[in-house]
Amino acid sequence: MTLTPAELTSAVSGGIGTSPQRPDGNLKVRGEFAYASDLWHEDMIWGATLRSPHPYARIVSIDLTEALKVPGVYAVLTHSDVPGRNLYGLEHKDQPVLAVDVVRYQGEPVALVGADHPETALRAMKKIAVVYDVLDPVVDMETAVDSVPLHPGGNLVRHVPIRRGSQDVQADVVVTGRYEVGMQDQAFLGPESGLAVPASDGSVDLYIATQWLHVDRTQVASALGLPEEKVRLTLSGVGGAFGGREDLSMQVHACLLALHTGKPVKMVYNREESFYGHVHRHPAVLYYEHGADHTGKLVYVRARIYLDGGAYASSTPAVVANAATLGVGPYEVDNVTVDCYGVYTNNPPCGAMRGFGAVQAGFAYESQMDKLAEALGMSPVDVRIRNAMTEGSVMPTGQVVDSAAPVAQLLKLVQDKPLPAGTSSDIRELPGGVSNTTHGEGVVRGVGYAVGIKNICFSEGYDDYSTARVRVSMVNGSLAAAVHTAACEVGQGLVTIMQQIVRTELGIERVTVLPMDTTIGNGGSTSASRQTYVTGGAVKAACAAVRARLNGRVDIGSEVIDETVEWRHRATEALDPVTGQGNAHVQYGFAAHRAVVDVDVELGLVRVVALDCAQDVGRALNPQAVVGQIQGGSAQGLGLAVMEEIQTSGGKVRNPSFTDYLIPTVLDMPPMSIDVLELADPHAPYGIRGVGEPPTISSTPAIVAAIRAATGLALTRVPVRPEHLTGT
Repeated sequence: MTLTPAELTSAVSGGIGTSPQRPDGNLKVRGEFAYASDLWHEDMIWGATLRSPHPYARIVSIDLTEALKVPGVYAVLTHSDVPGRNLYGLEHKDQPVLAVDVVRYQGEPVALVGADHPETALRAMKKIAVVYDVLDPVVDMETAVDSVPLHPGGNLVRHVPIRRGSQDVQADVVVTGRYEVGMQDQAFLGPESGLAVPASDGSVDLYIATQWLHVDRTQVASALGLPEEKVRLTLSGVGGAFGGREDLSMQVHACLLALHTGKPVKMVYNREESFYGHVHRHPAVLYYEHGADHTGKLVYVRARIYLDGGAYASSTPAVVANAATLGVGPYEVDNVTVDCYGVYTNNPPCGAMRGFGAVQAGFAYESQMDKLAEALGMSPVDVRIRNAMTEGSVMPTGQVVDSAAPVAQLLKLVQDKPLPAGTSSDIRELPGGVSNTTHGEGVVRGVGYAVGIKNICFSEGYDDYSTARVRVSMVNGSLAAAVHTAACEVGQGLVTIMQQIVRTELGIERVTVLPMDTTIGNGGSTSASRQTYVTGGAVKAACAAVRARLNGRVDIGSEVIDETVEWRHRATEALDPVTGQGNAHVQYGFAAHRAVVDVDVELGLVRVVALDCAQDVGRALNPQAVVGQIQGGSAQGLGLAVMEEIQTSGGKVRNPSFTDYLIPTVLDMPPMSIDVLELADPHAPYGIRGVGEPPTISSTPAIVAAIRAATGLALTRVPVRPEHLTGT
């Protein structure tokens, strides 16, 4: 029996455009899903990491004698035990696996312990005697370039200039501002964890919660001095990521201990160690000047942006490029001067986090647009619409936006939404909530707007691709499919999307997602809002190859049809190093928010009453998941606006716990009215547009704009803290 292609692709439910149940959903809500911290192996031992207590110091000596005497200890390792290259990094190999002669941030790994019990490992770790010569840390991002060099090439990681149009044009109305963005943590709930299992041939298997299996493997193999085929990685259950798992944490450490002892080694960070063990969002200082004519039309934008990369480069070079190229926002401006600098300091390392450079710039340029509206006597929405990008607009890099850019439409959608009812008398709905701090006295309401732009997928000529294998066979008399990639599921729902694509393309309802590992080609990183676009594109292409071989058959007997495809999106190009011109990005995503807040101006407390959003997603392959991504991104933007910050003093972290690092809870997150536009991108599979990051960019400045509207205060720094509102 044969079916036509149309019959094949319409024969089953659960395809694209629907919201089928997640294959991991029931296990997760019942608490039965196996996360990386649940890994177990017979005869395994436990690993622990000794970390530097100092932001900057020379290592004078390390004495392991007493640690090795602790009963139950199998190994105590230092940099001299690293058999391969003792350096790793996403873009620059500048970070040691274990410190050699200097530590550059508080929490830098210095030594490892392997023991029969985690408490034994911790006791032995405390007996390692390290003598430090403490140095004065470099902590100011604005002066870091001229400070003591922390690395051989100096403290400038990257400078990206953008030059377009006239550099000395004048304007009728000019507004300036200096803005600051604090260091935000990804705050994923599942701490770093993994299990390394050695093999008799000197190879190793690593089960790890990560965002990029193949780049992890490359770095681990280099440090172990092994060929990549002798290092095998399998994704374990991931309890959130948001960029914080794109860099290595204990991957090499666990493998080192496993190969040294010949035993499986499990490592799990506690919450405090997690704060030290992964990168964070770059803090930023941003100087902006906007010039406009009397009608509100932008004449020029000039900006100078500093991003604190901390002790090691991580993904700072790419974050700098994003902040620079997206630094004007979703607005048409003929004359642009931007200089963005990423620098080394002795603060905690910073790298990828949702929004990736666009968040920092977005807070500044949206604050400027509000300031410009006030100077012109225009409404905040009108001044934005006056300058809004559309399809065909030209970016500051000279790149033409060649798909939908509905900036004005998004703003109008959130503006036209009904406003919530007036301030409540129920204390649960007032700033401070059930702490009973107020009964409505001193509470003022404000409304604020913001819109943002984010690039989708990797940029600047990077070879961005994904590999997918689709296999079809007969199971119990009907066709069944299996899909295999190395693209990491970190909670965003990629496992569901891959099933939906296979069902749609092949008309096969039974679709199994195989474990994600390095036995198949690279799936790229689960970041840059790219996986549905790129891995989805690979799965779609693999299905097309399988469909061609099926040729309409619904009974293939004992035959197994198996196709593997490596799929790439259209090419990008490097930025000109002098002018910053070039087609650097694949695609742009846009979102707008309207925030409504109540502020207790006497106590400095804020309650976000409503946080409404409109976003173009190209096509909603899974509508429920799309809404979930918009809600989640908005929640992280709310956190940055009013509570989330890793606070440092002299390079030392003051609040490495969820007691003192606050994140929004269900009581902090308001109801959201969300409009999802589906304006297809003709260059993308199914017309899709990455969803996860844009709402994080516009939610923060919208909330701060609403607080400004309520209080009349300038509020040039996030997060906004009570003392900023009360002056105490």
